[in-house]
Amino acid sequence: MKNIPNDMFFAWVESEIAAGRSVRFRLKGVSMFPLLRNQKDEVVLAPCRAEELRVRDVVLFRYKGKHLLHRIIHIDNDKLCIQGDGSYIAKETCLREEVVGKMQALVRPSGKVIEVTNCRWTLASRLWPKSGLLRSLLLRFLHFFFDRQTKASKQA
Repeated sequence: MKNIPNDMFFAWVESEIAAGRSVRFRLKGVSMFPLLRNQKDEVVLAPCRAEELRVRDVVLFRYKGKHLLHRIIHIDNDKLCIQGDGSYIAKETCLREEVVGKMQALVRPSGKVIEVTNCRWTLASRLWPKSGLLRSLLLRFLHFFFDRQTKASKQA
């Protein structure tokens, strides 16, 4: 797989979305763990209109010169409050116009495609953000578990 600089990559993503096409790419980063996994899962982003955005949507948006893929947790007119699933404290705000695209599906390493309308995805998207302080403990446990699993698979 070829690596290209983030600015070039996201310029291409924005141009494809602006042209009305969906894009699929592998995730890099842990901010959406555990529902989306670093370097394993792929997401399919689709164009969307500002008025279509809803709480619990996972969106790619521009934030302080970067592009982030996080979940909308609150909407106040044109202002969105957004948070990664891998955090229980940090939040970002952006305007609807700063959203590039909306996650339409998730592709697991096995090739299984999970649409965001899937009942399991919908349930996880509702429950995980509401796990409160328990989320911190769950994140620590899950990171520990997946880190051990990854090390074991590399040694095999």
